[in-house]
Amino acid sequence: MAKKSAVKKIVLAYSGGLDTSIILKWLTEEYDAEVIAYSADLGQGEELDFIPEKAKKTGASKSYVVDLKEEFTRDFVFPMFRANAIYEGRYFLGTSIARPLIAKAQMEIAAKEGADAVSHGATGKGNDQVRFEIAYYHYNPAIRVIAPWRDWTFKSRTDLEKYAKKHGIPVPTSKRFPWSSDRNLLHISFEGAILENPWAEAPEEMYVLTTRPEDAPDTPEYVEVEFKNGDAVAVNGKRLSPAKLLAELNRLGGKHGIGRVDLLENRFVGMKSRGVYETPGGTILEEAHRAVESITMDREVMHLRDSLVTRYSEMIYNGFWFSPERRVLQALIDESQKTVNGMARIKLYKGHARVVGRDSATDSLFNVDFATFEKDEVYNQADAEGFIKLNALRMRIAAIQRENLQKGKTKAVKAAAKPAKAVAKKAAPKKK
Repeated sequence: MAKKSAVKKIVLAYSGGLDTSIILKWLTEEYDAEVIAYSADLGQGEELDFIPEKAKKTGASKSYVVDLKEEFTRDFVFPMFRANAIYEGRYFLGTSIARPLIAKAQMEIAAKEGADAVSHGATGKGNDQVRFEIAYYHYNPAIRVIAPWRDWTFKSRTDLEKYAKKHGIPVPTSKRFPWSSDRNLLHISFEGAILENPWAEAPEEMYVLTTRPEDAPDTPEYVEVEFKNGDAVAVNGKRLSPAKLLAELNRLGGKHGIGRVDLLENRFVGMKSRGVYETPGGTILEEAHRAVESITMDREVMHLRDSLVTRYSEMIYNGFWFSPERRVLQALIDESQKTVNGMARIKLYKGHARVVGRDSATDSLFNVDFATFEKDEVYNQADAEGFIKLNALRMRIAAIQRENLQKGKTKAVKAAAKPAKAVAKKAAPKKK
């Protein structure tokens, strides 16, 4: 079978996992084109050590491993956390927020290499295909996108494993660990295998970042997180870069079994799917951020921002990070964060991260003179009477109207009843 020749050079988003390992080989067999492997270092650690050698053996003409950890945390994770964005109340969007950055760097390499096509390993059932491709088109509307899962004849990962065996491609899955995973500085996710049964508990050996809560230390640990303009800048008094700060929170949270989530979520394409996530540092970060907001943010500003968070979270989950509507919302969110400066103290214990203290030396809106239950000289409690009556005015008016209506009905009933009584009296026989 002759190779396709519609493209000359392809840049593949390559993780070295099962799917993209097969895709790399498949692209070299299917297309008369040079294939360049590109991997984004978002904090996977040792997972990337084998990338260049494996990519070359599988057929790549060249490979890139790009360190994006600081950019990922600073320009993607932190802006999202300023919004307290959590999808469907549980998911910290660890995979969702990584995809636009992976695509951004991929398109930069494509431009540098003069590539006329890009490729990814997302399936035709998932969200990642949308996230990748919307980002691709944002940077180059004319780019050719090759999505093998939508084109090839393989129907399952079992088919891929057979193909890998045929071509001598080592794959990271096994009968013992058959699930797929995706890891970065914010989280690690797991899908497939036993997780496709929504009733089955995720096996303990699945977890990577977190200690089993029952085995976590019996003594609580306290962590202090400092914020400036809504971004974390220090942990326990030590100033750290964004990536190093998140890594430190991961270490602390993982030790105490914090950040495990088992979620049946709604994918953008319409189906429900199950994912198990570990987000130890992100869980602490979100709890601490809310604590500092609680003492520094104006009530109405906070409530307005919160009313937009569900929509903002959906934009990220669905792949619209580079959309104009997300940018507009981000501008509003960032404006709301200018006063979010201060410190939160979080208690870590047996899978839980709980706020136990918050303070701000420069932007606190908490005034004990007003809030105290003790005697004060600044608040006249009698003022509350008029405040309550004015706020209750519409309900008082409604009650008056109901009362008047009821009185009117009662009068009408009585008026209607009088003639009937009179007729009855006339009709009654006179006593002799």
